Amino acid sequence: MNEVIRADDSDAVRLSQVIADAFIDLPPSRWLIADPVARRDVFPGYFRIFVEHTLASGVVHTTPDRSAVALWMFVGDEHDGGPPDYESRLAALTSPWTDRFVAFDAALDQCHPAGISHHYLAMIAVRPDRQSAGAGAKLLRSYLKEIDKQDGAPAYLEASSERVRGLYLRHGYALRPSAPFYLPDGGPPMWPMWRRARGGS
Repeated sequence: MNEVIRADDSDAVRLSQVIADAFIDLPPSRWLIADPVARRDVFPGYFRIFVEHTLASGVVHTTPDRSAVALWMFVGDEHDGGPPDYESRLAALTSPWTDRFVAFDAALDQCHPAGISHHYLAMIAVRPDRQSAGAGAKLLRSYLKEIDKQDGAPAYLEASSERVRGLYLRHGYALRPSAPFYLPDGGPPMWPMWRRARGGS
């Protein structure tokens, strides 16, 4: 399916599961929770926090069959405050691994560009049985085309694997000087990436 559509509140549960399934075996995911059974239990609720927040405050793009999803937030001069009641929801959903999730957030926040407005790709995911068919690239191109037409603002993301890092490099992103950074306690690398502003029309 080629069409890219905007998700709404009725899609929250389904798209949270898409992200959970797509991210289940990524190195940062294994660092967050080593036990794969526990990851499968925790992740859908965890990612629903971000899907719901982005539905309320940003843009969630998906495909008509809901097999792929991208979460975009516009970040102004001040960083977004994050989901309401995030700390309490995080603790309720992720205990006894909450400290890992807090450390993960801190590592990402430390590398996130400050003082410049930009579009932030918080997450992009494709259901495992639909991966490598171009859906993720389609979602990415669609939003980048929109921002280039509208405000031409820069864009930022963190790549969680070398494979997706290559995808973003092909779509105009470049590695930040701090790339890669490593999650604490011998954790895996992540690659902060920046796409320069284009001229808006």
